[in-house]
Amino acid sequence: MNELLVIADPRLMAERAAWLENLAGERRLSEHTLDAYERDTRQFLTFLTGHLAGPATLGDIRELRPADFRAFLAARRKQGSGARSLGRNLAGLRSLLRHLEKKGLVNAAGAGAIRSPKQPKSLPKPLSDTQAITVVSNEAQLHDEPWIAARDAAVMTLLYGCGLRISEALGLVPSDLQKGATALRITGKGNKTRLVPLLSVVFDSVEKYRTLCPYHLEPGEPLFRGARGGKLQPAIIQRAMQKLRSAFGLPETATPHALRHSFATHLLAGGGDLRTIQELLGHASLSTTQVYTGVDASRLLEVYDRAHPRALTLFWSD
Repeated sequence: MNELLVIADPRLMAERAAWLENLAGERRLSEHTLDAYERDTRQFLTFLTGHLAGPATLGDIRELRPADFRAFLAARRKQGSGARSLGRNLAGLRSLLRHLEKKGLVNAAGAGAIRSPKQPKSLPKPLSDTQAITVVSNEAQLHDEPWIAARDAAVMTLLYGCGLRISEALGLVPSDLQKGATALRITGKGNKTRLVPLLSVVFDSVEKYRTLCPYHLEPGEPLFRGARGGKLQPAIIQRAMQKLRSAFGLPETATPHALRHSFATHLLAGGGDLRTIQELLGHASLSTTQVYTGVDASRLLEVYDRAHPRALTLFWSD
């Protein structure tokens, strides 16, 4: 871009500078976000210079309609911007317009009427087999209190060994894991109940926690307790995983929920079929499981072919 190009009149540029200063000072946005917002609004004002055949003024901003913002997004898309970049473009513009609106200079309704571009679904990033086994082990836990370390390991073992959501694991009561049990009855989203096989290694991990836990665990009360005896909150397990990420050099995507992803992905890699994995996860639709495991169309056809020897013939001859 030509730095000498005048993209807006001085008053509008001064208000933009004040907005950026406010974001940095009062709102303490990161330098990365500030750079992105500065660039996004500069691109918008540059676009308006051509769109309006002259540097934009506050009066021009006040008169903008949804069609003007759509024209900007269309121009950015034509230049190669994807949905994520366009969404951020729009977020920066809305922030600037809200700043101007609070000062009584413009009406931000025009930008507010534009829907953000639909974001692509990002595929889950499961842990590797080795990473997952490390994270759920008692030896890896970083808490000095043995019973809390055993608790964290037990919760994470349930996420990886049974594919539970963190809310499902923390919703368990002692009577859900009776001695000799081979399955867990889980009530998940939409009050949908499913049976999940209970591996001995999972049961043993929970039993170790129960043995060390200093609180009396009544049959109908929460199985997993916080340090003061109350029901364990998800944020505690999330923080424990954050410490493990730092200690073992794991990626930022290594979260408690990633253990559930890992359960599904590793089962599929080991030869499990999608329909069974769907049932184990408690997904309402097979397409959700497909996205969850990152499986592609060729893998789907492999599973289908195994289930029906004539499947591919029928599929391609249709």
